[in-house]
Amino acid sequence: MAGKTPVSFAESAVSDLEGIQAYYDSEGAAATGRRLIEELVSAIERLADHPKSGRVVPEFNIEYLREVIKPPFRIVYRCDKKKVRIVRIWRSERILKLP
Repeated sequence: MAGKTPVSFAESAVSDLEGIQAYYDSEGAAATGRRLIEELVSAIERLADHPKSGRVVPEFNIEYLREVIKPPFRIVYRCDKKKVRIVRIWRSERILKLP
């Protein structure tokens, strides 16, 4: 069996996680925010074993740009041969636009 694929986070993804927690904090539901972030991180950790398990992002239809849906969020990542890079973590109803 091959080793785990390294998973890293783009600054934009870290900012997204911080924003999710800040939103739930502002709504008086900090524990809910922490629980959701733990669930997101758990889904991301699985990508180390199954990097191609996410679907190709439909807005772009580029093989290496994939996503995992963890309602109500989309975990968007770049999947290269030797690594996974988490790019964005957004609410699933949003249309993805890259700069």
